[in-house]
Amino acid sequence: MRKKLGCAGIVMVFFLVLVIIGKHHQTLEPGASEVSKNQETDLGKDGQTEANMQLDKDRQESDSGQISNEKQDLEQIQKDVHNILENGSNNFFAGYSVNDSFLLWVADTYGEDTLSTLVSKIENRTINKDSWYEVTGNSIHVLWLQYGRAMQFASYKWQDVKWIECQEDDVIRIDFTGDINLDENWYTMETLNEHSGEILECIDGNIQQELQDVDISVINNEFSFSERGEALEGKAYTFRANPDKVSLLEAFGADIASLGNNHVYDYGAEALLDTITTLENAGISTIGAGENIKEAKQAQYVVANGRKIGFVSATEIEKYYKYTKEATETEPGVLKTLDPETFLSVIREVDSQCDYVIVYVHWGIEGWNQYSVGQVELAKLFAEAGADVIIGGHPHRLQGVQYLENVPVAYSLGNFWFSTGTLYTTIAQVEIQTSGTISLRMIPCIQQNVTTRMLTDETEVAEFYKYLADISKDIAIDAQGKIYDSTTLSMDQAGLESFFFSGQKYGQWEDDRDLEGYAIDIVGNRTS
Repeated sequence: MRKKLGCAGIVMVFFLVLVIIGKHHQTLEPGASEVSKNQETDLGKDGQTEANMQLDKDRQESDSGQISNEKQDLEQIQKDVHNILENGSNNFFAGYSVNDSFLLWVADTYGEDTLSTLVSKIENRTINKDSWYEVTGNSIHVLWLQYGRAMQFASYKWQDVKWIECQEDDVIRIDFTGDINLDENWYTMETLNEHSGEILECIDGNIQQELQDVDISVINNEFSFSERGEALEGKAYTFRANPDKVSLLEAFGADIASLGNNHVYDYGAEALLDTITTLENAGISTIGAGENIKEAKQAQYVVANGRKIGFVSATEIEKYYKYTKEATETEPGVLKTLDPETFLSVIREVDSQCDYVIVYVHWGIEGWNQYSVGQVELAKLFAEAGADVIIGGHPHRLQGVQYLENVPVAYSLGNFWFSTGTLYTTIAQVEIQTSGTISLRMIPCIQQNVTTRMLTDETEVAEFYKYLADISKDIAIDAQGKIYDSTTLSMDQAGLESFFFSGQKYGQWEDDRDLEGYAIDIVGNRTS
């Protein structure tokens, strides 16, 4: 905390004084300068001297009053700046080097009353990190980005941030989808080719409309985009798509692609780098992999509705086999969380620089519709490190949902467009309200005959939520798919009769059978 105005403040005050003096001179009209004694005498002969003298006097008093008011405003700003620097808490400053210059920029950008309002909150002991957002409509993280951009410094802090305009001013909506595969020799692309390449025949219009209209769409890119490299020897499944197929991701409205998985490296380092280049050239940001470990750790930051959100990705898969390379200081690869401390340090760092941290993690056991103890343990660590939302993938099955210390965890979104089995899948929608409240909604979908559609029939939707409730713990689901922590609900509140609750045992679900009873393998393809 500062005890007095620093050099920047003194310079700024001097500058403001010059501005005031400039304004004073600008108020004098042409020809309003002092009149010579001879001119006064001459004018007096015409009976105009007294009128002109009175006019000059009125102008001088007006200018004097204006200077006095502006001086008072300046003095008040100085007092507010001093008060904020003297009494603001570390939580309020959020780790930023808040100084005179920043506060004067805030006053200039958002109005002088902004500082006075902040001072009032300090005096009333209601000041906290969210006070910046309450007063300006932008969090301290966003303000600092704006300040850096305005002053043209710390460009690395603001140049790699996506700034988006949301559909609504009071909510940010983010959609997440599960595993997709665009490999030319895989079932998905074979089905697409059977339909003359018409993606609408494979991903229905309701889904495409949802994903293209949402504020942010995040996909799991479970393959590489490249024409280079060789399939990794000994690996059972390897996936690679022609780079020109990236245009198909328009159907998913993709803004961010998670590469922290066990298939993006299937054709080696060159193919991984081609994948990153292909996606970024298509305007799709990548997380979870990079040319080196520094890039693999890099979050994608998005500013929306005055909030800054950080997206990070990592994979826990291949505990015993090392096909997918982990990025190093000098070599390309993915970010791994087998030893969770590396990824936990990433989450902590990102948490210190934004309002919300969203983790997309590759974990769990293939072919299981029940999440494992290991997933829960990792999720707890992620939440403790600062994750606000945790989205999972890899098991090729839709797995349950849970709240851990108010953090929603969707353990696996399943195969969104990946396999031949008839399986439930979902669009996991995160909503961030102006109040800061985070909610999770699961939009019901089904993958059937290697096509994916949104469920709209009332009976089908109810069956989906029963399934989700059965494979989840301590949750309740309303008719719109919004997920609640059932341990915090009052059982006598109205409307709960239409909810679906975990623990009710609505049905019997098998890992190795699809929804139509056919045997399926670990990735969700029918075997009979």
